[in-house]
Amino acid sequence: MDPFWAMAAEVWWVTPVVMGGAAAGFIAKRRRDMVSGKRLGYEAARLDLRQAQHEAKVAADNARIARAEATRVNAERAAGRADSGAVSAARRTLREAQLASKAAAAHMRAARARLTAERTALTTGGVVPLDRLRTRHDVVLARWMEYETDPAKVLAFPAMSDATVPATAAFLAALQDARERRPHAEGARFTASDYAAYRDAVERLERTFDTAERSVRGETRQGELPESLRDAARTLVERTTDVINRTSDVIGSWGRPHDDDPPRERR
Repeated sequence: MDPFWAMAAEVWWVTPVVMGGAAAGFIAKRRRDMVSGKRLGYEAARLDLRQAQHEAKVAADNARIARAEATRVNAERAAGRADSGAVSAARRTLREAQLASKAAAAHMRAARARLTAERTALTTGGVVPLDRLRTRHDVVLARWMEYETDPAKVLAFPAMSDATVPATAAFLAALQDARERRPHAEGARFTASDYAAYRDAVERLERTFDTAERSVRGETRQGELPESLRDAARTLVERTTDVINRTSDVIGSWGRPHDDDPPRERR
């Protein structure tokens, strides 16, 4: 028998096995892609939670370090080796670190709540997460186009197209960012990180559009203070805190002997 046909007779089974494996791999990939499309929101929320947990831990560590440093500076002040400026700076750093730690903890709780919501949405089914995001994006675009195409709104609210207006400029920047992060090609690879970035861009777009719209219409949220009043309130709080700190320093100094004080006679 011809050696070629002899070898073919021995390995004839390889071809169907290879073809079957390729077909199975293709089906598995398609199935995995479908599942990942449904799980994009959940996987992105898991990434957010891990990042938020890391940031909360770092912020808590920074707050502990700032507290230890403030304690050290206070001890140095009591021993006469540090001035009031160093104490005030340490206290200010401690307050900032504590506020950052609280903000990071709140962010972590929000990320955990988002993960729970995405897990519920995953089990109940419904619209694919990416399609939901595209719909929210399109809603903002439709609302904005009214200010670009409706003659009455164009004349009444020209600031919605004026990039020199700060609120409008922030919205236009968010608009460009969301446009760049939106997947345009169907079937293009879109990871959980890509989804999280697009989701954050859409949320930022919604917020900035709402702010710009209220700004050009002269509206404010109920209970929201004007920027000048917020600055005045912030300054008042800072001054009050400094007064309290100085008062506590004065009270503490009453119990410390001064170098020029005469020694007390023992009875």
